[in-house]
Amino acid sequence: TLHVRANADTPRDAHQAKVFGAEGIGLCRTEHMFFDKDKIFSFRKMILAETKEERVAALAEIEPLQQKDFEGLFEEMGELNVNIRLLDPPLHEFLPQEEDKIAELAAATGHSVEFIHKRIEELHEFNPMMGHRGCRLAVSYPEICEMQTSAIIKAAINVSKKLNIEIEPEIMVPLVLEVKELKFVKNIITATADRLIKEAGVNMKYHVGTMIEIPRAALLSDEIAEEAEFFSFGTNDLTQMTF
Repeated sequence: TLHVRANADTPRDAHQAKVFGAEGIGLCRTEHMFFDKDKIFSFRKMILAETKEERVAALAEIEPLQQKDFEGLFEEMGELNVNIRLLDPPLHEFLPQEEDKIAELAAATGHSVEFIHKRIEELHEFNPMMGHRGCRLAVSYPEICEMQTSAIIKAAINVSKKLNIEIEPEIMVPLVLEVKELKFVKNIITATADRLIKEAGVNMKYHVGTMIEIPRAALLSDEIAEEAEFFSFGTNDLTQMTF
């Protein structure tokens, strides 16, 4: 028996997927949500942060907005499964490239134009497909993973109560290379999710899996399967890296 899910990042896309007969969402790309004009400034502040405290403060501005996005998706899909992938692209993709926009960002954040140019240069990836992205962002900045997990779980709890249904969110860790990376990120997810579920006094299940999109991960998939509850195959990156 074959089940077909759709890619959807917004409630509108999710609705259209259901109209076409999709049986759930197989991939929600959270980075698409950060490009909204009401979130991109806070996200850029997070990238430019020089301390963990500054990063956490910027992420705290984003969390309720991201939670609202997830609530919209869960409400639209009801009891159909929704698979949400954690932040994937390299961070330089979120910073402006045009000089006027860089100057605007500098003025808004209190940083110099030179500082922002330096940060863009530091973050620039020679090959973005194989660079500092995916689960390695969560390894470098666990607070990003904590914020996204928190937004997903809080949204699922709220919508479960509101619609009186059982939602079991699926959280997908992108671009793992081998099992140690997955374990590291999964520990952040489960610690955050279990705490929130306990605080809410609910009995909600959730699932943590990964995207297999690096040839090495495909070869080590038996080991990765010990920690992952599901696999998704990222054929795009898998094809590019294999060739």
